[in-house]
Amino acid sequence: MVRMGPDVPLLNEYKQEFFWKRFPQTLLGGPRFKLGYCAPPYVYVNQAVLFLTPWLFGGVGALLCRLQLLQELHAAVLSGVLMFGAAAGVQALALYAARRSGALERLGAPNVLVDEEEVEFTHCVSPETVRFIAPGKRFGLNVVLHAVLAGVLCGFGTWYVFLGRLTALYGSIGVSLVVFVLSWVTLCIAQYSLIVNTATETATFQAQDTYEITPITRPLYIFAFIAVDLADRFSDSVPELQLASQVLHVLFLFLPLLWALGILPPLDALLLWGMEQALVFGLGGSPMSSNLRLLLMFGVSASVALCNYFIPSTLGVVLFSISTGFLLSLDLSQVGAVCGGSRVAFRDRGLQRGVSPPPPSSFGWNLGCRELLLYLSLLLMAMAEAGLLHHFFGSAQTQSFVTGPQAPVSYLLLVLFCLCWALREVQGAYVFGGVFINPLYPKGMSSVQTFKQRNRGLYIAAAIRRVLLYLVSPFVMIAFLSLDKSLKFLHTVSLSVGFTRAFRVVWQSSDDALLQMVVVVLVRLAAGNNVLPGWDNCGTGVQLLLVGILMDRLTQFLAKLKFTLTVLVTSWTEKKQRRQSAGTLLALNASLCPLLLAVVTLSALLSAPLLPLFTLPIFLVGFPRPQRSWPGPVGTACPCPDSIFYQQMSGSLASALRTAFARGSLGSLAPGSHFLGRFQDRMVWIMILERGYGYCTVNIKGLELQETSCHTVEARRVDEVFEAAFERPERLGFTQGFNLHWANALTPCAALAVRVYSDARNVLSGIIDSHDNLRKLQDDFMKALIWLLLRYCVQRHKGILWSSEEGSGIGGMKSQSSQLAQTTCNQPPEAVMVESNVSSLRFRQDSSSVTSFGDWSDEDDLFGPQPARRTVALVTAEAQSGNAALQTGTSLPGSVETDSLFENMALSALQPLQPLGLGIGMPAVDKGRNPEVFRESPGSLPHLNFSCPQSEVFNLPTGWRTAPLLPSRLLSLRPLFPEEWFRFTLGRFGPAVQGETSEDMTKALKEDEALKELHVQVALSCLISLGAESAFTSPSYVYRLYCGDVPWTEGLDWLSSSKELYQLTLQAFRFSFKLLFDQASLGPMESPEELFSTLEEYERDWFIGLVTEKGWHDSVLQEKPFLFSLGHDLTMGTYTGRVLSLQEQLVQVGRLNGEGVRGQWANLSWELLYATNDDEERYSIQAHPFMLRNLTVQAADPPLGYPIYSSAPLHFPCL
Repeated sequence: MVRMGPDVPLLNEYKQEFFWKRFPQTLLGGPRFKLGYCAPPYVYVNQAVLFLTPWLFGGVGALLCRLQLLQELHAAVLSGVLMFGAAAGVQALALYAARRSGALERLGAPNVLVDEEEVEFTHCVSPETVRFIAPGKRFGLNVVLHAVLAGVLCGFGTWYVFLGRLTALYGSIGVSLVVFVLSWVTLCIAQYSLIVNTATETATFQAQDTYEITPITRPLYIFAFIAVDLADRFSDSVPELQLASQVLHVLFLFLPLLWALGILPPLDALLLWGMEQALVFGLGGSPMSSNLRLLLMFGVSASVALCNYFIPSTLGVVLFSISTGFLLSLDLSQVGAVCGGSRVAFRDRGLQRGVSPPPPSSFGWNLGCRELLLYLSLLLMAMAEAGLLHHFFGSAQTQSFVTGPQAPVSYLLLVLFCLCWALREVQGAYVFGGVFINPLYPKGMSSVQTFKQRNRGLYIAAAIRRVLLYLVSPFVMIAFLSLDKSLKFLHTVSLSVGFTRAFRVVWQSSDDALLQMVVVVLVRLAAGNNVLPGWDNCGTGVQLLLVGILMDRLTQFLAKLKFTLTVLVTSWTEKKQRRQSAGTLLALNASLCPLLLAVVTLSALLSAPLLPLFTLPIFLVGFPRPQRSWPGPVGTACPCPDSIFYQQMSGSLASALRTAFARGSLGSLAPGSHFLGRFQDRMVWIMILERGYGYCTVNIKGLELQETSCHTVEARRVDEVFEAAFERPERLGFTQGFNLHWANALTPCAALAVRVYSDARNVLSGIIDSHDNLRKLQDDFMKALIWLLLRYCVQRHKGILWSSEEGSGIGGMKSQSSQLAQTTCNQPPEAVMVESNVSSLRFRQDSSSVTSFGDWSDEDDLFGPQPARRTVALVTAEAQSGNAALQTGTSLPGSVETDSLFENMALSALQPLQPLGLGIGMPAVDKGRNPEVFRESPGSLPHLNFSCPQSEVFNLPTGWRTAPLLPSRLLSLRPLFPEEWFRFTLGRFGPAVQGETSEDMTKALKEDEALKELHVQVALSCLISLGAESAFTSPSYVYRLYCGDVPWTEGLDWLSSSKELYQLTLQAFRFSFKLLFDQASLGPMESPEELFSTLEEYERDWFIGLVTEKGWHDSVLQEKPFLFSLGHDLTMGTYTGRVLSLQEQLVQVGRLNGEGVRGQWANLSWELLYATNDDEERYSIQAHPFMLRNLTVQAADPPLGYPIYSSAPLHFPCL
């Protein structure tokens, strides 16, 4: 984000012109009367004629009927046949025009994100004109289907608006004429959209209309109106039907306005929303995490209600309802996991390898014997209780409610509700809807252990609540229902559905069912012995159904009202949100306050999102849609390298959420609820998808870590809100116990202990540029290399072969991170491939001058530029410049995988480098005539005579002794070899390869001069090959070596020819730099034992490399305890160190205003799919500290949003 503030345009100039061309087309059903260019008059005339054709044919039928030449039915049939012929003619003409124009390609799916292109017209019936007016259908079946549907619609529409029928309804010829004329406008709009050209709808659910469903949306709404009128015509005189027909005939006139405003949903959204509402409120189920699950659950639940209607015995109905309600409320995905033989319930595609799932022994994660035994016991106890109570007391319902057997159960329900509500309220940071601070909640987040100890009392309260809610309340509610007298009248549709729902919701949502029953009990207690005719005749099942709908709509209304007030107030109080039109909009909302309340109420009644247009205080009713808000499957994201951090923490976060849900720390768990988690720079978006007895299904999303300016503003406000809740800074006055951020969309709930990586970044100024530290780096490198060479020998002796495909974790020490987090990792020591950063060969091929790389110098070097060096990349490029084709093979040891700027692919996936011999593009050396140079042939090397038999274990490969270096040069560097450290390390590794610990054998190893000389030769050869024979003086050179970008030296291609030795050398250098970093921070090593243990820790618990390497990614997913990386900030000219420490941390979680989220997502869908306002600096994506607008847009499903991680639906237990 570059621009911020209220002056950001809502729509740019191009989009404004585009919008005002598209909206009239939507309003009229498809005619394009407003174009961005000049068109001949016949284009507009042809569209007007086609638009009025249905009215013409309907008028012919109406006239013939009025003249009594035809009856109403026959006139309607005639109009329909004429319209069918016209529709078939238009489609045939469109097909003919497409063939004449030579368009061989199939018509593509219409894209709502692009504007139409300019068309050159030749005459009124040219192919271009016909295709512009009537583009035609993509599928042949739709040509026939839509033509038939157009004829049927015209016929029934003519019948629907006959003047005689309208006069009979309203008794006034004037009113009938007005309704007649305007009704035909509605019919013409629907017919044009169906046959000629389909308009882009403002109510867009899918970005692509693949199967051409949009053209039939408007006609099907008209058929719904006609169906009510037909029911009124052919039924006996039913006042309700006649009143409904009168109202719908008037509402029929406003259908074009409802379509234009996007209040009526498209067919796919309408179907999913209708099934979800019927499942939740009619059948007692829950919204589902996928469309397939919703369809299956709706079908099964409807079958249960149908069976209850035909079961003759009320006892059978009670037992069948209890058993099916209990079974359908369980996590049925576990059954699929058991049948499939895998744990798809939890470990699905959202959690890849490396994420630790909850332990299998934890109760509820798997459907095992314990779970089956518990579920079977609960089911048998519930059926036995219901059967006995109904058999002995169900038929004796002659007393009043106050004195009957239901009375004690009702009082018990009241007590249970009060206890459960109170015990849940004290679990969170705030009480009474987030208004007051909870004094019982622990203050301060100093450490996880301290927080858990302070929270111990709340844990006990949560355990009591869990027993009361999940084990006691269901049986009390079943007893209340089993004793109800309305069970005698079950064989009516309303009572059958009502009791099916009542017995299901007891298990599906125990706390909601408890609240609904308490409301029914309070109404009955308030009525006493008085009879409430309308209420009492409904029966308990229907009463609970009505109370459930009322409570849900009331909750939505209050949430929408809070969201409305937030948008209204902050549009003026927040200076950065105050536009020039803010005062005008506030005045309009104040003067039209009843209309505003009507809009909020209507959106709540329809369970539709309240859409703030451009997130301004201009409120519309969005079209109803499922709770998930998006049509696609859950789990789509825009992944990037930072996604691994969310992927790693998802398993631990799911376990923490499971505990929090069971304790009630996050409040009520209604599907559609949204939560926001915050830890350091990570933002976790949590959405509840479905809920049942003892389980919950959630979707976890991760938001971007590279914070934009808008993201930073909102993240700062999120931190302030959480700090006020959990840290509780001292405040004076009466505000001390209040939530000062109550108007914010985020209400803090609880802090969860999650195993997550803590990210620490340090600027290395004073460390990497210190001459004392750099001088010591050479000595540390030699010690680390000797340790790795000897360890390599031990691993080879034990059969642990060096594999470049294993993880690239490399070790740790007494570092700051290891002192802060006492973590253990029981992983076997493994050899590691150190990855280096080398240039892409493809880049070198495209370069105009390969040799230009040799003149490269680091301009950011703090000690000035270095002489130009010939790098290993240059040598390889020069060697292969003459090849006609690049050869493939293994890449240069240490090749790094980093992200390409253009193809988002790893550079190592490109053509790899080949290890080369000497003599190409380098100074010539006559090896055959200089006896002082080591021979290259391993077979000609003299055999080593070790004085100790065990020395053969520590022998190094023969090829490692063939470095092309002068002995005199090695001899001059001999003092750099740490003999004491070599003997100490050899003494520590010696017992590891001996059957029994022998002091004599260890002493013999230390005194073996041949073995020592071998390691001296190899170690010093590696030192020279890295160009490190002199003390390091340049931070840039250290950084290049750390990254594996080794400048060319005399022995570099010898070193690179051996993958294992090359990896060991670079690994040793990275170890030595980590030693430098830790010793500069914590002090020098005090003894060889400490250095040895530190190197062991590096090998076991650390990954030391680069963030761009694949090993970094793998180590995070494998949950390596520590990771270290060296970086270079080019803008600041500084070097940085980054340390990741895996430890249990407190992640702060808060509840978001779900209606605010749905409203902003509805606006996002409208803005991008209809107005195509994809400007990255648009007003509706700017930072809003109260609504968290930018974060909410990020969390939307792609392609509209851009979360970097999104898990598949995660099912986990809450018992």
